[in-house]
Amino acid sequence: MKTMKTLIIALALGMSLTGFAQETTKVTNKANTEKLTPQQRQEKHLAHLTKELKLDTKQKEAVGKMLAEKSDKAQNLKSQKADRRQNGQKLTPDEKEVLKAKMKAEKEDTEIRMKAILTADQYAKWQTLREEKKEKIIAKKS
Repeated sequence: MKTMKTLIIALALGMSLTGFAQETTKVTNKANTEKLTPQQRQEKHLAHLTKELKLDTKQKEAVGKMLAEKSDKAQNLKSQKADRRQNGQKLTPDEKEVLKAKMKAEKEDTEIRMKAILTADQYAKWQTLREEKKEKIIAKKS
């Protein structure tokens, strides 16, 4: 009976220690990721799109130009928001609506331009990629 108790205790102790021996997955956060310049982000995005959509040189050039313009507009908006934050000002509800309308117009413009640049199959794949990215972002926030 005594050996049975010793065996049970040894098994329980051994099982509890194996939980500590498991590998832990490293959680990455924004602080650990490298900071890329807007141009580097644009180049990385263009390389990704080129690979995924199999863009030819003419398409790659057109998409690269569009991404550069989009990046410049985004930088301007960020700098405007940063300037307001430094002055201790917040956006009014009307200003937020104007900003929202600008962003919606920019998104529609991007849609139209990409549809003109890409073939029908590439455009469908691009929309799928965007939806997957949106789902990943939503999953991270949850």
